Amino acid sequence: MPKNLSRKIGSRAILFLMSGLFSLAMGCATDKNCCGVDAKRGGVKITEGSNTVRVEINGELFTEYYYQDVPRPYFYPVIGPEGLPMTRNWPMASPPGEEHDHPHHRSWWFAHGAVNGVDFWSEAAGFGKIVHDRFTEIKSGAKEGVIKSRDKWVAPNGTVVCTDDRTLRVYNIPNARLFDFEVTIHASNGKVTFNDTKEGSMAMRLAETMKLKSPGQGHIVNSEGVRDNNTWGKRADWVDYYGPVNGKIVGVAMFDNPNNPRHPTTWHVRDYGLFAANPFGLHEFEKKPAGAGDLTIPAGESVTFKYRFYIHKGDDQQGKVAEMYRKYAKASEKK
Repeated sequence: MPKNLSRKIGSRAILFLMSGLFSLAMGCATDKNCCGVDAKRGGVKITEGSNTVRVEINGELFTEYYYQDVPRPYFYPVIGPEGLPMTRNWPMASPPGEEHDHPHHRSWWFAHGAVNGVDFWSEAAGFGKIVHDRFTEIKSGAKEGVIKSRDKWVAPNGTVVCTDDRTLRVYNIPNARLFDFEVTIHASNGKVTFNDTKEGSMAMRLAETMKLKSPGQGHIVNSEGVRDNNTWGKRADWVDYYGPVNGKIVGVAMFDNPNNPRHPTTWHVRDYGLFAANPFGLHEFEKKPAGAGDLTIPAGESVTFKYRFYIHKGDDQQGKVAEMYRKYAKASEKK
């Protein structure tokens, strides 16, 4: 901002302007009550440790980012409103009452089951690893915190298939959790193809009591009004998966950014608690010929995917999920 303009409008006006820009980024520009930034209580604190990065909101743990000596980076736990755990503990921990299926379902992560034919999704024999390279930014703040990192996707033979830059942006809002995950895949080592498989990609494995399958008591609904098991493989702007945790109803809504390739995405969302956006598995989701969902990035080019997560109290109606998505989509159109 030019110095002469800064002197004219004063420091209070500058603060107001900055607050407005922040609200615009969150999709709240036209609603002063939307999100209700809670900067007075301490903010988002991000602390780098030896093996993890810890994220706290107003002094309370939100999540930790595990990036060293792991098959692929992941976030665990994920703590929602009122301190409620939103994701399964296993295989990071083994409390009683949790299923021990799918050991690669580590809380909250991004990966894919076939990239140039290499499996980066499972932990079966011969799987590829997503290896943390370095952090490019770690920043705490009253209104938001940011983690930016760079990774290498390494095949079992040591070949680097591609690289990525990923950003987690966590907002400080009251009575809910709101955060954005952005990943840019670089064809840095030659042409890259994300192959057509349902095994992927932007994923969470939710708390056992939230799952649709008994004894869980959860429900799934998407932006088209489709519910529960019928949401699998369907295209939608958003999906909300809600259910009880410690006797209270809470939900996780995942928003597909309107600028993402193949928006609205198809969803690999299961009754046992897997919750994933996957725009690649079209031959299984939409019964198209094998390979129809392949997405190829030419050598030297990149593709970006953006997702917003909204953890709320109550079901999708009580959480006003559709309204939150409309504001997110409108703000995204301006970028």
